Amino acid sequence: MAERILIVEDEEKLAGLLRDYLAQEGYEASVLHRGDEVEAWVRSHPTDLVLLDLMLPGKSGLEVCKALRAASEVSIIMVTARIDEVDRLLGLGLGADDYICKPFSPREVVARVKAVLRRTKHGSEVPETSLKLDDAAFKATLGGKDLGLTAIEYQLLKVLAAHPGRIYTRDQLIDAMYRDERVVSDRTVDSHIKKIRRKIAALEPGRELIQSLYGVGYKYEP
Repeated sequence: MAERILIVEDEEKLAGLLRDYLAQEGYEASVLHRGDEVEAWVRSHPTDLVLLDLMLPGKSGLEVCKALRAASEVSIIMVTARIDEVDRLLGLGLGADDYICKPFSPREVVARVKAVLRRTKHGSEVPETSLKLDDAAFKATLGGKDLGLTAIEYQLLKVLAAHPGRIYTRDQLIDAMYRDERVVSDRTVDSHIKKIRRKIAALEPGRELIQSLYGVGYKYEP
């Protein structure tokens, strides 16, 4: 059975375009243009993922996301027209599975949908090359091989890996890494991420476990 996507978007042309692209990829895509129609729809129609715009008539995407997450485990990708808005959304802890900023290409949306559904569907499967963390030794292994991380690098990777797919801002990562409230710049986080990526690539070339969202932060994608 095709996986079912609900597109909640008040721009009718954009909603239709996304529906067509998703349908071409084999998804069963439906469209709503109002936020106050979403909860009833999800209750009465089996839905695997909701592509949810932030600004909607009737009820905001923010309110809809909170209501859906309280009552359902359906996957949610939030859509916003402002990249700086993602920072605020992350701080609110909505529980969305991913965020997309307009303008975007329909192909990007399809790729994000595939990634989220793959992650939620196969999240319980542990590949042989899985990452393993040993808190007692501050040791991270990938496919059984030691990554050779420093204590700070280990802590950073641990935070990201604890919630695969969740986007963390640099400020959130700094707070998690440094409990003593020292002043640390965003570039420090970027530097540690670069070193972790280099160590991962040394063990498994071409494998990119830590992904960046331009202007926002980072996420771990196994």
